[in-house]
Amino acid sequence: MRTRFQDMPDTRQQPLKYGETVRIGDVDVSLVPAGHILGSAQTVLEYRGQRIVVSGDYKRRPDATCPPFEPVPCDVFITEATFALPVFHHPSDAGEIGKLLQSLKTFPESTHLVGVYALGKCQRVITLLRAAGYDKRIWLHGGLAALCKLYQDHGIDLGDIALVSDAILEPFKGAIVLCPPSAIADRWSRRFNEPIAAMASGWMSVRARARQRGAELPLIISDHADWSELTQTLKDVGAPKVWVTHGREEALVHYARSIGIDAEALHLSGREEEEGE
Repeated sequence: MRTRFQDMPDTRQQPLKYGETVRIGDVDVSLVPAGHILGSAQTVLEYRGQRIVVSGDYKRRPDATCPPFEPVPCDVFITEATFALPVFHHPSDAGEIGKLLQSLKTFPESTHLVGVYALGKCQRVITLLRAAGYDKRIWLHGGLAALCKLYQDHGIDLGDIALVSDAILEPFKGAIVLCPPSAIADRWSRRFNEPIAAMASGWMSVRARARQRGAELPLIISDHADWSELTQTLKDVGAPKVWVTHGREEALVHYARSIGIDAEALHLSGREEEEGE
């Protein structure tokens, strides 16, 4: 599968859309949705009748901000393993958003600060709130503004959102304010009324992580597949060989081998856990 660099087409001004194919040397390359965040993709490589799929980060839950994950039958599947332990079974997104809305009713004077990852998690939490019927203004830390605008520019309806910095004489009582996780412990948060700190992340199922992040209201909302979704994906793609990376490789390798898949860990230098997953 070696290809000389001079044989590769210049695709810098030719973004590859889902379902389109470009030939690089002797390899056909295409992208299919990964369901992780807006624009996320699996890479499909085809060479002389063999197909390799590199999943990247992915999830199997419905998400109004991006196309859903598409399982692609293949000969080799390279999968992430962020939450690849049997203890990780994420609850329903609607149920977690329900916890936030119930807290708003219980503590109507308090500002609810929700720590969210700026890319993907922020916009997903907003759309989940809208789907649950919350139509009030959602306030944003300035660090989330640019990516929210990007999503809006790509047709994602976030409803009434505004920057905290633009508010004049706003007490923020009973308001939802989204911010980067680090901002919750920052001086920035002191302006809010009796704030309740929430955190939206798959890691909030781990109590020690929730305490570490100062989350009074942990919301288990993940942009990655949990254990049952990872194992189901292995069955869906039907690959006889699987390489596992980015997370709990050993557990998923063990499971894959137990159902007859030739599996091994693929360790990538520099890949660490990312905040907000």
